[in-house]
Amino acid sequence: MDDHLIAWLTTLDEDRLARVLANRPDAIAAPWPRRLDALAHRLGNTFAVMEVMRGLPLPPLELLQACLVIGGRPTEDELARFLGVSTSEVIPWLDRLYDCALAWPGQDGRIHLAEAVARWWTAPCGLGEPLLTYLDSWMLNTEGVRRICRTLGLAPQGGKRQMVARVTALLSDPERLTELVTTAPDGTVGVLDDFAWDGPVRSVDGNRFLNAGTPEKWAADRGLLFRTQWDVAEMPREVALALRGPEYHGPFTPYPPDLAHIQVDRDTVEYAMCLAAPHVLDRATALLENTDKTPLPLLKNGGVGVREVRRVAKETGCSEEETRLFLEVTAVARLLALDEAAGGLVPTDRFDTWRLEDAPARLRTLLAAWWRMERSSLRRSDGRYPAVLGDDPAGETIARIRWAVLGALTEVPDGYAFATLQELVQSVHWRAPLLDRELLAECAPGILEEARLLGLAAHDSLTDLGRALAALGQVAGNENDETVPEVEYDPVLAERSVRALASAQRTALFGADLTAVVTGPPAAELASLLDRVADRESKGAASVWRFTPATVRRALDAGAGADALLDQLAQVGTLPQPLIYLIRDVARRHGEVTVTTVGCIIQGSDPALLAEIAGHRRLAKLGLRLLASSVLASSAPADRTLAALREAGYAPVPVNDTGEIEIRREPQSGRLILLPGGRVAELDPLPLLTEPPPDPHEHAKRLITTREEAKQNGQTWALIGRMATRLPTAEQSLLGFVVDRGVRALITLSDGVTATVSHGELHSGVLDAWCEEAGDYLEFPLNEIASVTAST
Repeated sequence: MDDHLIAWLTTLDEDRLARVLANRPDAIAAPWPRRLDALAHRLGNTFAVMEVMRGLPLPPLELLQACLVIGGRPTEDELARFLGVSTSEVIPWLDRLYDCALAWPGQDGRIHLAEAVARWWTAPCGLGEPLLTYLDSWMLNTEGVRRICRTLGLAPQGGKRQMVARVTALLSDPERLTELVTTAPDGTVGVLDDFAWDGPVRSVDGNRFLNAGTPEKWAADRGLLFRTQWDVAEMPREVALALRGPEYHGPFTPYPPDLAHIQVDRDTVEYAMCLAAPHVLDRATALLENTDKTPLPLLKNGGVGVREVRRVAKETGCSEEETRLFLEVTAVARLLALDEAAGGLVPTDRFDTWRLEDAPARLRTLLAAWWRMERSSLRRSDGRYPAVLGDDPAGETIARIRWAVLGALTEVPDGYAFATLQELVQSVHWRAPLLDRELLAECAPGILEEARLLGLAAHDSLTDLGRALAALGQVAGNENDETVPEVEYDPVLAERSVRALASAQRTALFGADLTAVVTGPPAAELASLLDRVADRESKGAASVWRFTPATVRRALDAGAGADALLDQLAQVGTLPQPLIYLIRDVARRHGEVTVTTVGCIIQGSDPALLAEIAGHRRLAKLGLRLLASSVLASSAPADRTLAALREAGYAPVPVNDTGEIEIRREPQSGRLILLPGGRVAELDPLPLLTEPPPDPHEHAKRLITTREEAKQNGQTWALIGRMATRLPTAEQSLLGFVVDRGVRALITLSDGVTATVSHGELHSGVLDAWCEEAGDYLEFPLNEIASVTAST
């Protein structure tokens, strides 16, 4: 824990502390800290620091690198001089670092960095470790340092620390180093420049460090290069800085790169959104209904095969790109799952709930799933799409690229589009410089195409729906989340989704030529109705369906009655006489021949036995019918029929299609959610809407109040020993660790109530601790605690 950070936190007023907490929600996650030392511990967490750095734009990260290169604790003026800019240009971005608690000013005006920053940045500004790291290493003893001193013409007397100081002073001085290099063998300057500007670590030929007269041997003998492996060498930071010269300044880019704009018609962009949004629901529903009829098999190595993708695309009327996208989005939304008994992907129970929700809510469920999806369905690598629902090791990074791309598009004003993809990628890199730049350039076109298909972007510009979603990058969640209420219930996104679907047509124009025309984007309910009873011939600004005897028979086969079908169609438009005649004519002939489904067949050589079984009262639930003297038909499947016969005292055996007895293993029940990458998760009920996020001002006020109160350090065990009289000494000690070190423990009160507690404080004979079962801080009287055990 950094004492300097605690000291700085104690100087903050409520508003400034609230700003820090607002930028570091990880620090006030439950159980929220109640003391500044606990807050400082969270703020300095290594992984939390890295997570915050990943969300920062380029300028504050450049400041962090510059501070590491300068070393020590630089002042704002020293930092500005190293960067070659005025102090006023540095201060706004330094404040950004202060608000994230990645850096903070000391009382002497010097800048302190979080310790974790140096752990993540081993080569700031392309510079290596400090010279002291190599000279003071266990691999270089005192005699080795003395040998470097002699070679450099320095006095070899004194201890190792004194000699290290002499070597560092010489190699850090640009003038003295330049004078030294003038005596080097030919080619040395080129080798050193390569390390200074394109290092600090480079592959080398190890033999050249052994042969006299080579530039590598000359540089290594003088401490300019250090070979850490046979074929790897590094250049110390001070040497590289000296070689770069006194005119070198660290990189600092306080302003984003230019992103040229092209004017577009805003109404055209919004019209494209209103066309795409209903289409998303229509095609996603069609895809899920298709998999309900025909489970979608998976390849042996995971993912869905190209042949299956094309089959589904053809049967649903989706394009191949839409099929790829909607398969992965619905899987992340938990609407599509792996059913091992069915042998493939089928809709989940959640799909039944989803389709009953109103259209805007259904749309937001899909958008939220895409927003947290850790892959790009339409990303092309070497000219090929990735396998649908296959593995992608860069998954989390791809999700971050998606947030960054849409975030960069929000900088483009309404009514304008970005001019070139290259400039957009550069703008995204400035906003999120820690993202892999090659992966960003590869994913950006696919992400933009996915956004277009979902109605989030059109004509290289964000729609209103896209702008609402882009603002939710901080609460996007991840692929393992079943739902993200902060996205799906966001009021702005809800309002935009309603507007995106407002123009969806709910009526059709029926023609005497047995067609139905929808002049505009059809509502999902209308499209579903027409798809059941007609074939879609075209789609776009206007969609056309054609009725035929085969399509009407298809609807009747699905259980629709002629009168009900006519009533449903009449609710969406005026029906012409030819269409009514067609439906009634097909219905009149429907069912002339019947086909009965039989669960299984029971055969026996004794007609009397089969007659007895058919009349058995306990077997009535099987719906047995005597087809012949030696054949019974059961309406129940074979496994249920076998079990019922055995319960009734008979001894049946199962046979296969060839008539041979077979042994059947019980199928494994249950349904798994298949996530992209082949990962699976149990299908759980939808979670309830989460609690609102913590209020930074409320926590800041609480922390400042606690800061003003008197501390109890040193009194914990005395107070517990005096008040917790029911506990033996060992359990009193464990309770003391709950207070002083925040450990978890299971306590049992005298009335038998148990609670898992941590982060405790003592107040007037009461243990005030975080209770995991309650999800809040509760008070437990010390004299009522009957036992304390360690909790794992």
